[in-house]
Amino acid sequence: MSFFISPAYAEGAAGAPMDSGMFNILFLVGFGLIFYFFMWRPQAKRAKEHKELLGGLSKGDEVITAGGILGKVVNLNDDYIVLEVSEGTELTFQKTHVSAALPKGTIKSI
Repeated sequence: MSFFISPAYAEGAAGAPMDSGMFNILFLVGFGLIFYFFMWRPQAKRAKEHKELLGGLSKGDEVITAGGILGKVVNLNDDYIVLEVSEGTELTFQKTHVSAALPKGTIKSI
């Protein structure tokens, strides 16, 4: 089909406000800012809050694990935590699996 139609080429784009190199740089900077504000910054904030939660745990606190188990802290060290989930039943977890601290008195059966 292109035998009968000659290709038309545009002459230099007069009046273009930015060249393609500048547009690409601004595009990458904009993408980086979006990545920082919507992904990295919130994740860092959650990690900091979780670290503060784990650092503030003490005996007698009521917590919930990542698996959904409620318990009262009986013993803890640097890496592990022992929870009393019912009277006489104690379970050992890695400290990082504690997802939230509950208000005192939430667990009434223990």
